[in-house]
Amino acid sequence: MKTIQKMMSLKGRSALITGANGSIGRQMAITIAELGGDLVLVDMPGRNYDDLLTVIDGFGVNVTCIDCDLEDENARKELISNINEHPNPLNILINNAAFVSTTHLKGWLTDFEGQSLDAWRRCMEVNLTAVFDLSKGLARKIKLSGHGSIINIASIYGVSGPDYSLYDDTDMGNPAAYAVSKGGLIQLTRWLSTTLAPDIRVNSLSPGGVFRDQPNEFVQRYEAKTPLGRMAVEEDFKGTVTYLASDLSEYVTGQNILVDGGWTVW
Repeated sequence: MKTIQKMMSLKGRSALITGANGSIGRQMAITIAELGGDLVLVDMPGRNYDDLLTVIDGFGVNVTCIDCDLEDENARKELISNINEHPNPLNILINNAAFVSTTHLKGWLTDFEGQSLDAWRRCMEVNLTAVFDLSKGLARKIKLSGHGSIINIASIYGVSGPDYSLYDDTDMGNPAAYAVSKGGLIQLTRWLSTTLAPDIRVNSLSPGGVFRDQPNEFVQRYEAKTPLGRMAVEEDFKGTVTYLASDLSEYVTGQNILVDGGWTVW
């Protein structure tokens, strides 16, 4: 009989996480380490992993950090080649990195008429094309390693349209490219789930809004539209990552799990 504890364990397995130094990526890395899994942490060049490594060090797992600008096709090719040539197995791929940009990018946070093709293309390259590229390039290694699981981090805006009243009197917004890339990612998840079956399970996790010191007006409006009455915090996603990465979900594939406090229920 399989115990829940055994089904949760990732000892002897390895996970690659993109965007590993971001707020959600960090919690996912810590979660995998808590479950006993080794880690390959991937993020933009110049990121400092020291704080994260200090936390992970207490779990006694192997950790490798790799710099990679996922917007750069050649950098992705090098990453894929390095992982495939390494003798260690790769069981889990978590496509977490996302192009969210800032208000400083021209053609990003502006009205629809002002949104630029350059910002659109850059977002699609990171949020969708890179996921396709890494999933394709690493699929064989994941398949051969066994217990294969790909987890794509999507968004509530991959399934819902924006409510612009949330952003009144703030400098926040909801670019078309972000929403479309996340909707495409959910469909890519479904496509991959049948293409890579039965050797690799592919699912997506769609977070709701995460509290990151947004303007108080926005937070109040968002929470009023959320059945659980609050925005998410990063630790809210640890349970779902545990479920999707481990054998707890060994008969689950092609699903998009919304972790949104009920936002999409209305």
